[in-house]
Amino acid sequence: MPELPDIVVYIEALERRILHKELERVRLGSPFLLRTTAPPLDTAAGKRVQGLRRVGKRIAIGLEDDLWLVLHLMIAGRLHWRKRGIGLPGKRGLAAFDFADGTLLLTEAGSQKRASLHVMAGEQGLRALDPGGLEVLEADAEAFAVTLTSANHTLKRALTDPRLFSGIGNAYSDEILHRAQLSPITLTRKLSADEIARLYHAVRETLLEWVERIRSETGSGFPENVTAFREGMAVHGRYGKPCPHCGAKVQRIRYASNETNYCARCQTGDRLLADRSLSRLLREDWPRTLEELESLRR
Repeated sequence: MPELPDIVVYIEALERRILHKELERVRLGSPFLLRTTAPPLDTAAGKRVQGLRRVGKRIAIGLEDDLWLVLHLMIAGRLHWRKRGIGLPGKRGLAAFDFADGTLLLTEAGSQKRASLHVMAGEQGLRALDPGGLEVLEADAEAFAVTLTSANHTLKRALTDPRLFSGIGNAYSDEILHRAQLSPITLTRKLSADEIARLYHAVRETLLEWVERIRSETGSGFPENVTAFREGMAVHGRYGKPCPHCGAKVQRIRYASNETNYCARCQTGDRLLADRSLSRLLREDWPRTLEELESLRR
């Protein structure tokens, strides 16, 4: 799922192309994309774009008369800038937004169509879609600490909860926790003041660094290679590969359709975190440390 750094660069690329431009029409490729009925989608046609905004992991396109088109890309939704009037690409094409200079295409890979489009009226309507998470890049350390410890969750869950923190998902939470050298399963209310401060700086540094990296890769073009697995990431998507800091192999915890990647040496004091399915299967044979895991491999 595109997260804060990806959404920021998407919005910057869109501002260069559609800000102050008239939206001629919206073509839907899937009726299931549109999640609202009032105001009608047709009312967007002929209105100029007056601003763009990130709302959590959503992209909000502000039009005249205080109308908002709000896109949530979910896991597999992606945006593309193409020549004006281009046709929707088969089963992947969800919507096309036509402007005089080009067309913004929304596509989604896979059979599960989760991306969404909401048409909202006014700031109040826009706020209804905002989970309310703290904007960490705008918050000070005290506000971060208060939010973090407002409930006793694991760090992984807390960072990815949109009601607590805005724009952070599975990928960048892995990178943040690795940089902070903290275990993903540590409970938020067990953290020391030093650990909270370390996490605060890791969140800001990681997000800002990846905004700059993606911005540099994109240049004046449009971001076409938006992915959760990027070259240069320390642990996310790097299971079994060496940690760039210590050389130990990156480990993972699998749960449902997600996984958490971490370095046991850097983050958990060499302790392996129990994978729900494998640890239940292996029971007492489940290795507890990196040393035990390496001895089994030998």
